[in-house]
Amino acid sequence: MPDVTRFFHPVLSSRKLRDKPVRVELAGRAYALFRDARGRPAALADACPHRLAPLSSGRVTRDGQLECPYHGWLFDTDGRGRSRHQPDLKKCDARSFQVIERFDYLWLAARDTPLSAFPDFAPQGYDFNGAFSMLFRAPLHVVLDNFSEDEHTPFVHTRLGWDSTQMGDIEFEAHNFDDRTEVRYRAPQRRSYLMPLLLLRNGDFFHNQWVTRFDPVRTDFTITWTSPTGQQRPFTNRPTIFFVPETADTTRLHVFSFGLLHDARLSPLLPLVRRASLVLSWFEVRDDARFIPLVAHTPYSMKGMRLGKYDKPLIHHRKLLERLYFAQGDATSPPAPAKVPEAANG
Repeated sequence: MPDVTRFFHPVLSSRKLRDKPVRVELAGRAYALFRDARGRPAALADACPHRLAPLSSGRVTRDGQLECPYHGWLFDTDGRGRSRHQPDLKKCDARSFQVIERFDYLWLAARDTPLSAFPDFAPQGYDFNGAFSMLFRAPLHVVLDNFSEDEHTPFVHTRLGWDSTQMGDIEFEAHNFDDRTEVRYRAPQRRSYLMPLLLLRNGDFFHNQWVTRFDPVRTDFTITWTSPTGQQRPFTNRPTIFFVPETADTTRLHVFSFGLLHDARLSPLLPLVRRASLVLSWFEVRDDARFIPLVAHTPYSMKGMRLGKYDKPLIHHRKLLERLYFAQGDATSPPAPAKVPEAANG
């Protein structure tokens, strides 16, 4: 898979990186994350330049250096390395990467990626409900396809959206742009025991609008409800999902949940609504994660598939994946294999 570290990707919850190094994967490459003596996060290629042992299996010394588990070579946060047995040995450095900590997560990028490239996804005026991650055992294109249409809603999900008897009431539109897609659905909200927790009523309409971008691959969902007469219900759910390819066959979703309460009189209920919103998002994503292995074999090319109107975004996404995310031109075949970067600088 092509290197995608010119973008900032969420790779690990901040609370999971403590005293020991942690291995993460991004686009088929492994990285060793650790914290220095002051608690600042850092990342190195997870291969000691000596004999390619995984640095993530080592330990962090008291002075904040990462020690290789094989021969004890030491590396600082910039990747500068040295051999304890041969202090004068040259070219002992490991490739280092940039790590920043935002929204309770660690975000990885190449050293020369500017901070201005950090994705602007936090909606103004919304409260941050929290975040979670979930592993999908399928390639990036399969997982992205799944989150690019709601036609599967009545069959894969049981809470948000409509049921199979209401499929004739769906309103749908999709628009393709040079850098994104925009999709809108409107349909009756099915009955659910969670509806009162989101301040909803029977007969309400479910609205799901989203924008999918590729810097990196992410979708900003805006989920709202209205009464049969069009009145806005008090709460809007605003999750953003980052689709992070770990390997050619697995994709990890990192979900950041935001919420907005429209009626200040209901503020005492806000903690409950925010918690319900985060839990609901987790269950909805979990439904997809359980189903996705059944279609994990879906080919990259759409040749031979009988696509419908709801699949309009999927076709355009192939082009944007190639041109914007993988920085390649051909959208008819999978990204070409890339050489594994060298463990040492220079």
